[in-house]
Amino acid sequence: MMLPNTSSATNEDKITLLQRDGRQNEIPLLENRFRIDYKVDEITLLFFRKPGAPAVVLVKPDGSKYYATSARKDDNLQWFDELSYDLITIKQPMPGPWQVVGSILPKSRIVVLGEVELQAEPLPPLLFRGETVKITGQILNDGEPIQVGLFRDVVSLNVDFISTNNSDFANFGAGTQNVAEFKDDGRGFDERPKDGIFTGEFKLVFPAGQWRPELYIETPLLKRTVVQDLIEVKEPPFSYEIALAEDDLQEHHLTITLDNQIVQPETVLIQGKIYYPNNEEQMFTLDAKNSLTRQLTIKNYDWGRYSVELSVFGTNVNGREFMATLPTYKFEIERPIEVVPELPAPIITPAQQQEIERVAKEAESMATITFISLIVGGNLLVLLLGWLAIRVFVQKKSIMPKINLPFLKKKTAVENEPQSNEKKELDKNGSKSDRSGEILNLSMSDD
Repeated sequence: MMLPNTSSATNEDKITLLQRDGRQNEIPLLENRFRIDYKVDEITLLFFRKPGAPAVVLVKPDGSKYYATSARKDDNLQWFDELSYDLITIKQPMPGPWQVVGSILPKSRIVVLGEVELQAEPLPPLLFRGETVKITGQILNDGEPIQVGLFRDVVSLNVDFISTNNSDFANFGAGTQNVAEFKDDGRGFDERPKDGIFTGEFKLVFPAGQWRPELYIETPLLKRTVVQDLIEVKEPPFSYEIALAEDDLQEHHLTITLDNQIVQPETVLIQGKIYYPNNEEQMFTLDAKNSLTRQLTIKNYDWGRYSVELSVFGTNVNGREFMATLPTYKFEIERPIEVVPELPAPIITPAQQQEIERVAKEAESMATITFISLIVGGNLLVLLLGWLAIRVFVQKKSIMPKINLPFLKKKTAVENEPQSNEKKELDKNGSKSDRSGEILNLSMSDD
C-alpha cells in the first residue's frame, strides 16, 4: 500500500498527530494512517490484529518500510510479534505521516505508551494462613487509566510473596510464592470487565511467617512492580480438642477454641462438612456467639477415620471482615481387638494324672534313645567314609572285595587233574615226552 499524498488538505485533516505530552496517548486509526510529531524522541506503538495473522508492516514517511524482521538489523527498533498484536518501540522516529499495513482489527487503536505505572491497594497488615484475600490494581498511562480494552487483554497483574528468610519464622527458606495472576476480563473474582481495574482473590496456603508482597505487570517491553511493606502471616487463630465417645451409645465432641487477640469471637460463623468412616457426609453450621469455644457433635460410627472440613467467616480485631478455609481436621478410631473367651480347664483324676506322667516319661525315654541312636549312627557313617577314602586314595585298592565261589574251585581242579597224571607218568619213565606227543608223531621210518 502506498503512502497517501500528505499535501492534500483532506488527507491532512484525516491524519491525527501523535503527541508525547501526556494529553493524547490513544487515537483511532483513520484508514490505517497516523502522524508522528517532530518532538517525539521515542514512541511505543501497539497494534491489534486478527489472531494468527502475520505481523503488520510500517510504512515510513519516505516510503521505506519496517518489518518485524527489521528489528534484528536496526538498533533503534524493537518489535515483538505476538499471536494477536504487535508491540513496537521506535527511537528517533521519522516525523511525518506513517501508515500501517496488515489485518488490523476494526476497533484497533494506536496506543502510545508513556509513563506506565501500577497502582495497587496495600494488603492488610493482619493475615493468617488459610485466609482468602481480595486485592485490586490499576494500570495508568501518564497518570490516566488506559481506556483501550484490547491493551488490557495482553497484560496481567501478578502477585508474589517473597520470604524474608528470617529463621525465627516457619517460612524460613520458603523462597517465592506466586499466589495469583489477574486479568481485567470480568472472570473469576474480577468485578467488571474492561474497567481498567484488576480485581482478584487468592488464598494464603503457604507457610506462616514474615513475607514481602510484590505486585507487578509485565509485557515484552516493560515491567512495573509495586513492593509493599512487610506483613506477617500468622497461624490460624483456632485450636481443636476432641473428646471421643466412651461407648457405642455416646457421640464424639470436637471443641474449637478461638483466639480473641486476632478475631472477634462474637462475629465468627463456622460451617463445614463431616466425612464419616461409612462414607456418609453431614453438613453443619455453628452460629456466632460471644463464647471463645464452639462445640461440634459428631456421630459415633464405630471404628474408622473421621474428617472435618471447616470454613470460617468473621471480623478480625482490626475490624476487617475475613473468610478462611481451615486445614481439614482428622481423627481415627482404632479397630477393636476381639477377645477370645478362655475355655474351662478339664478335670483330671489322680489315675489320669499318673497315666499322663507315665506316658510323658516313656516319650522322654524314647526321645533320648532316638537321639543316642542318631549320634552313634552318625559316627559310624563318618568312620566308614573315612576308611573308604583311605583305601581308595591312599592305598590305591579297590573298594570291592575278592569273592571265592566253591563251584569255581571244583572246575579248576578237574581241569588240572589230567596234567597231574601226565606229570606222574613222566616221572616214572624219566622222559620228557608224553603220550600225546607219541600220538602226534607221524614221521616215516627209513625202512
